[in-house]
Amino acid sequence: MRYPLRWLTASLLSLSVLSCAKQDNLPSPAAVTPATAAADVSSAGFPEGFETGTKTAYTTGSVTLGSGSWTLNDALLGNTTADPKTGAQSVRMRNTGSLTMNFNATTGAGVVTVQHAVYGTDGSSQWELWVSQNSGSSYAKVGSTITSSSSTLSTASFTVNLSGSIRLQIRKTSGGTNRINLDNVTMEQYGGGTTPPPTGTGKKFLFDGSHGELAGNADWVLDVNSGVASRYPSPDQSGITASTPETYWTGAISAWGVALVKLGHTVEQLPAGAAISYGNSSNPQDLSNYSVFVVDEPNTVFTTAEKTAILQYVQNGGGLFMITDHTISDRNNDGWDSPEIWNDLMQNNSVKANPFGFAVNMDNIVENSTNALASTTNPIMNGSQGRVSQLSFHNGATMTLNPTANSTVQGLVWRTSAAQGNSLAMAASSTFGTGRVVIIGDSSPADDGTGSPGNTVYDGWNENVSHARLHLNASLWLAKL
Repeated sequence: MRYPLRWLTASLLSLSVLSCAKQDNLPSPAAVTPATAAADVSSAGFPEGFETGTKTAYTTGSVTLGSGSWTLNDALLGNTTADPKTGAQSVRMRNTGSLTMNFNATTGAGVVTVQHAVYGTDGSSQWELWVSQNSGSSYAKVGSTITSSSSTLSTASFTVNLSGSIRLQIRKTSGGTNRINLDNVTMEQYGGGTTPPPTGTGKKFLFDGSHGELAGNADWVLDVNSGVASRYPSPDQSGITASTPETYWTGAISAWGVALVKLGHTVEQLPAGAAISYGNSSNPQDLSNYSVFVVDEPNTVFTTAEKTAILQYVQNGGGLFMITDHTISDRNNDGWDSPEIWNDLMQNNSVKANPFGFAVNMDNIVENSTNALASTTNPIMNGSQGRVSQLSFHNGATMTLNPTANSTVQGLVWRTSAAQGNSLAMAASSTFGTGRVVIIGDSSPADDGTGSPGNTVYDGWNENVSHARLHLNASLWLAKL
């Protein structure tokens, strides 16, 4: 991808830089029953990011927001630097305040998520989610009491699973002067609403947005709403038709997601603050619910638990799409480049060292290569979406393959000067257990050039026909189609 950082990197490295630009079941761990593969559809008007409307006092009052009218009791819409938020504002609540929908969501409620944090330097507070099925006449508590203790937004998830007309209410239960902020409320329709689940070969793809994919000038998500890669891209994917442009969503890899939906699949995003887990039935976005997990240029290192979850997911049949970038591409300045993050996953985990049979090199490559695997039977290089004949890097990294560690590892495209062997691969695939893995060494080929406001991105997706073909063929192969 072409960014000022890449120009600086190229200069530092004395490089000549042109610019950066039959259906299988979902993998389930032992003793875990995966959720049914329904099409998760957002309720009308959601996600609610509290970006519209004005309320500057704590006195009880109603305000019209993007989803409809809400009553804020002992609460206001805060927009100061002390208000944790994405976008311009969030709800700030004190004492035993509440936030209540004044309208019905008529398609029921599946999973509800709420982002929360403490205001400024205030101490911790507790709050709860309550739900009404009779237009607000009475409410019942859903899930556990949540404690907010950090000034950084995190995500709380509630499994509601109620049909019919639904209203939500959030109650601050701890009282006292400590204040909390609430933002980005999502609500999926119960049972996927009016959109039927994918049939036949329809699969579910989860795109990661929880590891700094929006750091700096990065934009490696499907869609951004009020600065957040929310679980469900908006507008809802049920509105995508054969003629829908990729600008339907605002993330820089929206073309990829829109193309998958057009092929009959379902896409979701894992928001910042959400957990990567495998075998956690209480997590609605547990990896066991998806066929493929896509991580495009992570900028924060995976935790020990996350590494175990990812590797066990692949080992038990999941598909992992890995995209890395060049050395010195640390967009959030935390000391970790994406090649280091991927190598750490593969080298320092509790499952198996070097499970996939490749490592990412700490290099920085600008090259258009036609040194592609010529096999007519390889489903990634010659799949249903067309023949892949080239790959263009605008500052990316290569891979070293190690067939001794994993005999299934296969190079797909190499640097122009390289033999089609174990060195200088620009893309590769392998299997691990019953799962599959694909890696591409640069984020530029997936970039469709239309990211969220304020980010400078460039169109690598349409740079040549092979880029879309490579990503889509690989996606389908990972999903075992």
